Amino acid sequence: MAANCIFCKIIKGAIPSFKVIETELTYAFLDVGPIAKGHTLVIPKQHAQFMHELSDESLADILPVAKKVAKALNVPNYNVLQNNGKLAHQVVEHVHFHIIPKPNETEGLGVGWPGKEADKAELKQLAEKLSASM
Repeated sequence: MAANCIFCKIIKGAIPSFKVIETELTYAFLDVGPIAKGHTLVIPKQHAQFMHELSDESLADILPVAKKVAKALNVPNYNVLQNNGKLAHQVVEHVHFHIIPKPNETEGLGVGWPGKEADKAELKQLAEKLSASM
């Protein structure tokens, strides 16, 4: 755990939270600045800024917890959001997944997707390069 990390302090109980569920490796609690009722943060107890820095064991525990939270929210629409790095809008430098209910058109997360047509030859080359690096 990191001494100055707000999420590590929440896990230790040094900062109060509204716990929803806890496992040996994961902690989930209500966001105190929610964008929808029930907005929940699911975090690993292992401190890491980026998802790719987490152990496989921590990662394997997080998504089942996120699934339980989503089911408990009992809403048909929700977002699962996870950001890595400042340019990707990560504010707290500790891996965290947002489970955000989307009860209607105006509440919850609004997402724009600036997609564009990709060159198929470039996609093929990129897929081969990525596959080779794994």
